[in-house]
Amino acid sequence: MAVARTRAVALTGVDGALVEIEADLANGLPAFTIIGLPDAALGEAKDRVRAAAANSGVDLPSRKVTVNLSPASLPKHGSGFDVGIAVAALATTGMLDLDRVADTVHLGELSLDGRLRPVAGVLPAVLAARRSGARLVVVPWGNRDEAELVPGIRVEGAATLRDVLALHGAELDPPAEPVEPIASPPLTDEAPTAGDLSDVIGHPEAIEALQVAAVGGHHLMMLGPPGAGKTLLASRLAGLLPDLGPDAAIEVSSVRSLAGLGVGSRLITRPPFEAPHHSATMASLVGGGSGLIRPGAVSRAAHGVLFLDEAPEFSGAVLDALRQPLETGEITIHRARTVARFPARFQLVLAANPCPCGQAGTGDAECTCTPNTRRRYLARLSGPLLDRVDLRLTVRRVSAVQLTGEAEGALTSAQARDRVVAARERTRARWGDEGWMLNAHVPGTPLRGPKWRLAPGDRALLDRALERGAITMRGYDRVLRVAWSIADLEGDDRPRAEHVGRALFLRKGI
Repeated sequence: MAVARTRAVALTGVDGALVEIEADLANGLPAFTIIGLPDAALGEAKDRVRAAAANSGVDLPSRKVTVNLSPASLPKHGSGFDVGIAVAALATTGMLDLDRVADTVHLGELSLDGRLRPVAGVLPAVLAARRSGARLVVVPWGNRDEAELVPGIRVEGAATLRDVLALHGAELDPPAEPVEPIASPPLTDEAPTAGDLSDVIGHPEAIEALQVAAVGGHHLMMLGPPGAGKTLLASRLAGLLPDLGPDAAIEVSSVRSLAGLGVGSRLITRPPFEAPHHSATMASLVGGGSGLIRPGAVSRAAHGVLFLDEAPEFSGAVLDALRQPLETGEITIHRARTVARFPARFQLVLAANPCPCGQAGTGDAECTCTPNTRRRYLARLSGPLLDRVDLRLTVRRVSAVQLTGEAEGALTSAQARDRVVAARERTRARWGDEGWMLNAHVPGTPLRGPKWRLAPGDRALLDRALERGAITMRGYDRVLRVAWSIADLEGDDRPRAEHVGRALFLRKGI
């Protein structure tokens, strides 16, 4: 019998590559062998395939079956190759149309009774199949809605292995009773429902800073005692961000699919919000794994907000691992046999107490920490990391008058988002032809160049801060970016001295 071929997709990060599955039926003692660098889960596929075929009424032949996953140098992980392996092995018996099988990409895990189980990463896998020229992909019924989000490729959802075989021309007797397909796991919310900006009492400077951060994509740090409202403010930032564009929605949805959170029948359109605990390891934050490389919190927060509460309590190595993705907008994880790439263009929000006891500078209670203890506590946030944070705020506790007073006229999240959207339109009109959508993404050279350089009087305060050593050269450019964001928020064509002064205060406000 000729060698039967079909295809599947091997994912490495958010990227995928087509894998050709070849099956050969030879004389010899009954055996089922899988070669081509499979991992442990994929090596167990032979037992799942044999049981699923037997329970579907299409036993594998009692001969030697060899399945090769090509290219052999590409690592393959997980159980998503089960359906392709089963179809290729059964095609060697002549019961299937070989040409139709060869032109189809198969994704999905097999249960022992022959049903197809949903798998993670279907959205990026189907995207990779379409980019490689595939025209038909078969997925488990529970992944059908997610797969159909990719245009330009035909998607067939199958509940059982018998359904897949019938699609390829097999003549099978109808099952004795209907088979209930395995549903996809219930979807979690796109982002936590954090409430409205109007819930925030007091803190007008912080509310304005949140809008500036949302306009320009700037990173933010808040320093203040416990109960001052740092977490409340940080949780409102994602609600101020505009809906995601098509490309960003696909990236966010692909990462969500890889993380096993599910996507459903529509792309994710709201910016995500991630708030890992301070005990998080480096692998959980930036992604990793010894076998299958999973996205971390920085990738799940792509195009959204990553909030690190009690930031000094995080490991110093974990915090410093953020420095590279903050600059490049992506995270690249290297392993011995593969390199995985994930998006990591997020807004970082840090929150910290002024000291371990949290009472320094409050006036409400005596601080029990020594000066050295306070310095060591905040020194856990390294200088290079803080130099990448554009906005720094001191958040103080609200007074009893503010807490019990009337809150009429408070700014809502919808109103603030409208301001942010209008300001981003001004940013896009100015920088869009250069490929920059946010002020935080603009390099320093154009900002200091002849076309966009501020007048000497407008930047005088900033020049003096640089000469005194109060800010670094990177800080100089970041203050300029914040000044442009403030000007965009207020509807001005160019930053004035007032905007530069406010930007410098937000940079050195702690």
